[in-house]
Amino acid sequence: MTIHNLDKTNSVLNHFIAEIRDREIQKDAMRFRRNIERIGEILSYELSQELGFKDYNVQTPLGEKKTQLVSDQLVLCSVLRAGLPLHQGILNYFDQIENAFISAYRLHSSDEEFEIKVEYLATPSLDNKILILADPMLATGSSLAAVYEVLKKMGHMKQLHIVAVIAAEKGIDFVSQYFPENTHLWVATVDQELNSKGYIVPGLGDAGDLAFGSKL
Repeated sequence: MTIHNLDKTNSVLNHFIAEIRDREIQKDAMRFRRNIERIGEILSYELSQELGFKDYNVQTPLGEKKTQLVSDQLVLCSVLRAGLPLHQGILNYFDQIENAFISAYRLHSSDEEFEIKVEYLATPSLDNKILILADPMLATGSSLAAVYEVLKKMGHMKQLHIVAVIAAEKGIDFVSQYFPENTHLWVATVDQELNSKGYIVPGLGDAGDLAFGSKL
């Protein structure tokens, strides 16, 4: 797996990450969603440089200009519900991309033990396409693994790109071993710890609740 950690270079991305972490600023759900969306846009720009391109001639009012456009067929799949603002940010940059959605949640048997339940999927064929899998929080990596087991039945994908906002080092280690060698992981920032419940520390809290409100 190739890991692209964007927090190794200082940029305006740091401002958006700081705001989604800040417990006062994150009380504004609309701003929280917009910041996740903007982070998705930045990650999309970086990801685009790894895609295949083809020559294209643009006819302007005054002449013709040769340029290069993305040639790969792309499918964007987001993990519901927390992945929706990140999905929108990626969609802003890849406006011709096909879309897929999948549910994954933790079913706890105790405070520290849980299994991942996948109960919903809507997707086009993934055969010979590049899949961009978006989930804002990469904690243990268990959710991504469970989702991948379902998605890989939908066609032989050409390549996989995982897009995350915050990842824990333990989760990165897990997905690096679990996913195919030619997978790319794009992450805005990396935290070192997981607590006893498998949540990222310092992290930001529950991304789904912050974006859309608390749930039962």
